[in-house]
This record gives sequence, structure tokens and C-alpha cells, in this order.
Amino acid sequence: MSGPEEHEERPTPLLRTMVGDVLRRTRQEQGRTLADVASDAKVSMPYLSELERGRKEGSSEVLAAVCDALGLELSDLLGAVRHDLVEHRATVIRLDTVRALRRRDPVRRPSAGRGGDVLLLAA
Repeated sequence: MSGPEEHEERPTPLLRTMVGDVLRRTRQEQGRTLADVASDAKVSMPYLSELERGRKEGSSEVLAAVCDALGLELSDLLGAVRHDLVEHRATVIRLDTVRALRRRDPVRRPSAGRGGDVLLLAA
């Protein structure tokens, strides 16, 4: 018989949260401050803090600048995010699966004027 933890539903993590976790962890492992990394990346300290906390989703240019400031390759950032997903056994849903489900259940579609929420994380 399976235990209750096997049936426990875990919320799907947001990409911005997982990226922020890796950025913060990397910065802290290097013993660097937010101010130091923000200065090197040419972004504001409050903005970097928001990125690390998963409150903001950085553009590819900002992520590249922060990775460069940390001496981290973008592929290493994404690899660490993937590792975290696997380690935490997060549910990863394929985009084509989400689209197929939406076609079958039109009530769940977002309204035309609303920006889309992050629905899945592909690794």
C-alpha cells in the first residue's frame, strides 16, 4: 500500500522562483552582496533582490548580465534549475499537453484581454 506522501499534490513551481533561488544561492556561495552583484550586472539592487525572490521575471538580457556578474554561464543556471526540479520531484507538464487540455475544456481558457500566467515549467 502506498503512503500518503505519494498522493500529496505539490504546486507547480514558477520558473522565476526557481531561477531566483539559483541566483541567490550562487551569490551567497560566492560570499557576495546584493549590492556587489547588482553593480557588476548594471541593475539596481532592489531589482536584483526582486529577481532572487521570484517576484520579478528577468528578461534574457538581465539574466545574462546577472549570470555574467556571477561568473555563471546561462546554461549552468538552467542546468541548476533543472537539477532543482528533479531533486524536488516537481511536476513538469509539456506545453502541448496544456494546449490539448485547454481545447477540450474551453471554460478554463484565460480571457482574451488578460495576460497569460505561467502555466508550466519546461526543463
